[in-house]
Amino acid sequence: MGLSSANTVVNEGFQLCVFDLRRGQQEGQELDKILFFHPADLPFSTQLSVIGLSEGLITFTSLFKGIAFVSCRIFSPEAACEVIEAERHSHVFHQAELDIWMVMVVEKSKESDAIWRIDALRRVLKEVHSLFVMFHGSIRSLLDKEPSGGLVRPHLYNFIMDYLSAFQKRSPWDICCCDFLVGKKIKLPSFRDCLKERGTVQMLTVGREAALEVQSLVRVLESCAGNTPCYSLVLFQDLLVSTTLSPDDTINLFTYAVLRLAPHALLSRASSRSYLRKGNSASQIAAASVLATSGPVSEQFYGSHDTSPHGGEHSHHVLRPLQLNKWCKGTDGFLVTDIWGPEVGSMVSATPTVWLQQTDERMYLCVYQHKSLTLILLFPISSILNEQGLSVVKQQIVENASLKMLKVEEKLSKGWGGENAYHVGGYRYLLVDGDRNVSRASPPGKVTTLTKESLISLSNLREEVDLEKSREIWDDPGHEKDLEICIRAKNNAWVIARTTRGKELYMVLEKANETLLFASDAVEKFSNRYCSGAFSLD
Repeated sequence: MGLSSANTVVNEGFQLCVFDLRRGQQEGQELDKILFFHPADLPFSTQLSVIGLSEGLITFTSLFKGIAFVSCRIFSPEAACEVIEAERHSHVFHQAELDIWMVMVVEKSKESDAIWRIDALRRVLKEVHSLFVMFHGSIRSLLDKEPSGGLVRPHLYNFIMDYLSAFQKRSPWDICCCDFLVGKKIKLPSFRDCLKERGTVQMLTVGREAALEVQSLVRVLESCAGNTPCYSLVLFQDLLVSTTLSPDDTINLFTYAVLRLAPHALLSRASSRSYLRKGNSASQIAAASVLATSGPVSEQFYGSHDTSPHGGEHSHHVLRPLQLNKWCKGTDGFLVTDIWGPEVGSMVSATPTVWLQQTDERMYLCVYQHKSLTLILLFPISSILNEQGLSVVKQQIVENASLKMLKVEEKLSKGWGGENAYHVGGYRYLLVDGDRNVSRASPPGKVTTLTKESLISLSNLREEVDLEKSREIWDDPGHEKDLEICIRAKNNAWVIARTTRGKELYMVLEKANETLLFASDAVEKFSNRYCSGAFSLD
């Protein structure tokens, strides 16, 4: 999801591509394999060179089993290539679908800020693909619909470029609420993000009484849909309260909600409009247009950038759900957007839809918001024949569930401790439950108090843990080893990692006692009080 302004800035040394191993195998047809490439204005010879090298590495590493190569990753015919560490570049691989690969190439730098974890970069690739599938379906299905690639290329291009806008260097006037872009610089997850875990959700801790109220609200919402299946997510601020979806669908919708639907995202829209009204629009719009325009070569190859359904005989309506500032609150409390275009034969905006993995079908996406409470509701398109039927369901929700929503929002607000609710004095931590895909961490404002040396030490430690976990998967797939590492950093801070039974705890203790016993006791106290003893050594 969104990155802090302190992330590593990468410009010419960053490349991202998506290609299909099944395509372009005949001489003269090599361009067919390219589905996406950034920067798009690079010569095709350069693009093919990058993809050709990636193909070779994928093929080469698949020939070896149980052999550590270059970056100490284990390769086998059953395991997809993850990363190749060359002298000047890191090549990060993600097999998005069968024979469809995403590769990120990042140039190494001697600057201390250019320090990143490979797993964090791979999670960026996984996230963008998961979100793409949620809105458009699989890449392979789009290729099957139009084998020439004229359908999938413009969809991938606009979607990934809109996604990368969250990584762009922001305006100096940006105070974490504006989305104006300056230049083409991309900011990657760096060592400063070592106390974050992409691909997880952050939960709100609620008391028993509030939990019962939330359960009651979910039942009311389901009853409003009648015989139509209803799936829901309940969020408070940027935290998940309740979900009736599968873990994968929950992560995807939670990620999208935090990016574009949560109260702070709508506040960003209002702030952006206010900024434009102050007369600063010209230069900012020119900067933002970088994502929507490219050179003649990419215009022809990646297809028309016309997002209108009436763009011409051979153009496609390119859905761009990650566009900035496209959602707003309607008079009935439901969020509205024109991203999906108008209904057929009408000027009214069509209801958003997403693809749900849990049921393998397309769903209507309805979002209701009251103050800090956001409800995401999903209804199968097959169960509601038209927009009129969906309007009836929405009206039932407004009439029968509004008071319950008010009550739930009030209770959650009273129990909410603010942005520092999960701060623990003396600790800077990240807690990850891999089995539930849930994470909790020290507030970002508290993490910024750590020294650069502490953050780099923890980032390096997490890289070692990632490598150890990879080795365990291939050495003994059915058994997870417990792991504990305590390191005394150069600035005398303790940097600690503990993993056990699918859970991981990372911690930095600055200004701590010099003894290892003190550090171990501090972890024990934290584990017993905040983790139900999950990381205790007893």
